[in-house]
Amino acid sequence: MTLLELKDVAVHYGRIKAIHDISFSVDEGEIVTLIGANGAGKTTTMRTISGLLQPSSGSITFDGQDITKMKAHLRVVKGISQSPEGRGIFPGMTVLENLDMGTFGLKNKSGVAESYERVFSLFPRLDERKKQLGGTMSGGEQQMLAIGRALMSQPRVLLLDEPSMGLAPQFIRQIFKIITEINAQGTTVLLVEQNANQALARAHRAFVLETGAITRTGTGKELLADPAVKEAYLGVG
Repeated sequence: MTLLELKDVAVHYGRIKAIHDISFSVDEGEIVTLIGANGAGKTTTMRTISGLLQPSSGSITFDGQDITKMKAHLRVVKGISQSPEGRGIFPGMTVLENLDMGTFGLKNKSGVAESYERVFSLFPRLDERKKQLGGTMSGGEQQMLAIGRALMSQPRVLLLDEPSMGLAPQFIRQIFKIITEINAQGTTVLLVEQNANQALARAHRAFVLETGAITRTGTGKELLADPAVKEAYLGVG
């Protein structure tokens, strides 16, 4: 079943057209990956889906409802939650306080305890550091916190924007393992990631974004084997 769908979506920054009439869908239960170079429009696409940017044309549908003009906070209530590029945690707040900021989208506050249980099960280190200030944690721990905060609203689709950026290799492997587990638990994932090897290895489907347009699509395995993708994004050739 199609959960999220973009149809002919264009996004402008002033006179500059950053996204060129892109169309793609995300089915319930999938991991879908967007790969592309810096400036390709990946983060713009994610911010448009989450409601932080408004498309200049086209439509966005979620669970059969047109959400093109829906406010960002209402999209969270609807079931769309984002872990942004750069993590965006609150450095002067504790781990618990940061996680609590993710609960406002819960329709039933009785689900807060369940959300904490899930996050601490996925990220035991956050459980160990509940009272630690977010800004004093390592980059990998802050990324865990950003993803955990996004999960607190119990989203139907989790938007992950560059979750491995700036992380040490051991944290990168751990983050991708956890992303796979989040999906196995039933959460649909839309992933933007420069580590194309890791992302494509886990994706059910994937799209290549180049200068604001989708130029290739296929399963993760198909794009991993695509010579052009290998040369451009996997360092092969």
